[in-house]
Amino acid sequence: MKQNLPAMTRYGRVLVIILFAGLLFTPSLIRRFGQPATARADQGSANAQSQHGFRLTDATRAAGIDFVHEGPTLDSKLSHIMPQVASMGAAVSVVDVDRDGLSDLYVTDSKEGSKNRLYRNKGDGTFEDVAERLGIAALNAPETGVSMGAVWGDYDNDGYDDLFLYRWGRPELFHNDGGRAFTRVTDAGLPAWANVNTAVWLDFDGDGLLDLFVGGYYSESINLWKLSDTKMMPESFEYANNGGRKYLFRNLGGGRFEEVSERVGLSSRRWALAAVAADLRGTGYPDLFIANDYGVSELFVNDHGHFREVGRDTGVGYAPKSGMNASIGDVFNQGRFAIYVSNISEEGILLQGNNLWVPSGGGNAPTYENMARAMGIDLGGWSFGAQFGDLNNDGFLDLYLVNGYVSASKTESYWYDYSKVAGGNQVVISDAKHWPAMGDRSLAGYQQKRVWMNDGAGHFVDVAQMVGVTDRYDGRSIALADLSNRGVIDAIVANQRGPLLLYRNEVAPGRAWIDFDLEGGCRSDTATPGCSNRSGIGAQVTLHWNGQQQIQTVTGGSGFCAQNQRRLHFGLGTSQAVEKAVVRWPSGKTQVLTSPSPNQVHRIEEPA
Repeated sequence: MKQNLPAMTRYGRVLVIILFAGLLFTPSLIRRFGQPATARADQGSANAQSQHGFRLTDATRAAGIDFVHEGPTLDSKLSHIMPQVASMGAAVSVVDVDRDGLSDLYVTDSKEGSKNRLYRNKGDGTFEDVAERLGIAALNAPETGVSMGAVWGDYDNDGYDDLFLYRWGRPELFHNDGGRAFTRVTDAGLPAWANVNTAVWLDFDGDGLLDLFVGGYYSESINLWKLSDTKMMPESFEYANNGGRKYLFRNLGGGRFEEVSERVGLSSRRWALAAVAADLRGTGYPDLFIANDYGVSELFVNDHGHFREVGRDTGVGYAPKSGMNASIGDVFNQGRFAIYVSNISEEGILLQGNNLWVPSGGGNAPTYENMARAMGIDLGGWSFGAQFGDLNNDGFLDLYLVNGYVSASKTESYWYDYSKVAGGNQVVISDAKHWPAMGDRSLAGYQQKRVWMNDGAGHFVDVAQMVGVTDRYDGRSIALADLSNRGVIDAIVANQRGPLLLYRNEVAPGRAWIDFDLEGGCRSDTATPGCSNRSGIGAQVTLHWNGQQQIQTVTGGSGFCAQNQRRLHFGLGTSQAVEKAVVRWPSGKTQVLTSPSPNQVHRIEEPA
């Protein structure tokens, strides 16, 4: 452990090992803490649409998608635990790469020498891979590292979203040349090497230019293919502070960025796996939430371009867990964002529970209460990515979560050996050579995904199997988008060492919707106060209808290694009338749309 923390006593370590071993053989303990609200599949049940208002159908093959993710092979010193240390890299992000009004899909691969895919939406339900033609396919060369994810944002306000690709290796920025090709930006000021697992576009200082947050996992001093030794693991399972650094790149214009994290108060060495940026306090500036593995989450509030970490004060950074997701949603239709963080829950073994941080109070730092258990969304297995979206257009945000860590043997488990490491001291935990060989054993494998439907009364129910989600791949990244402009949200899932899945959504008839496609007013790649970045990232829409309100925001990345469509989608239930939509732009401008028509996409440009 760190020298400034009390050392774990031998007695304490023994207790931890006993606890893990005891839990391993007492599945009944999970029942003492309550079962998740799960709707079991019933062969004689009524149609999913009539029961739940929607059905998800695997349309991957019909859409012309044939991608299967492959993982990396790291330094041979890690071969005994390769399945778990090389267990990330499957990611999906949504972008309209050529501004044709259709959502395209960018998918990362992680095997050395493999190619990423850009699936261009052809508008007829099918996709074609154009990544190689556009110059963003062959991006996993051994000397540069392998892809972990990608986020899109128009950093120069020319109307086309640009690509930031993050790796365990060299991060890179690619300029979108009008949807026809991409050009590598060689002088952007990015680090030569960083082991990154999360990145988010945001305009942290309100100058009309998109800046970039980048979160490291392993230390940037480590090359996972050329290890000098094996002392590269976390120093603790609860308070690890030897991970990768955090970067904040301020956009200077002209394709150049300046790293300013220390200067603006954004400093951390925790093991970041996910982040989301949004104005959580109504100040007009985006705050930054980071979900960390092997420790506590962090909340950096933004005071006019300078950050303060308030995780412990607000409640979100008090109890250490294994944070692997950061997404936001107005789950109560009260005009405030809750934050969802995924962790580990394995029946009969380890019960961390996922977190739903619901704000209470206000001011510069609102306090948060974890309501995941009360609302039935705490137990999701070894959880990774999760996204909020109104899947059945009933006016309430639902939650789609993917899970599963390493699926290998169906009879042999690595959990017992894993528990011994977790209960060890710093010497054992931090050095990979002390970790027991994994072989062909599974660790939290073959897990059922969760599709939690919001009942609008403060509770969620899992309807995954009922609505058609039955896959048991090792899920990593989930993104939501209306791929056919039908007014329904489809789901795209990236699986580690597994296929990319496209679930086409079919919503019950009679349910209305309304969408908003926002475009900021800035048209220059130099700082221009008074207008918003052209991607509209950070803009918020509060919709008022049928005595309800719901707030949504355009994000520059959320979930785990994912990015949803930028268009904001609201379900309206059976209501065919909207009172108003209030748009709050990052520039501070407010725009009120009175009685916007339902069942259509409203394309809104920021007023001058």
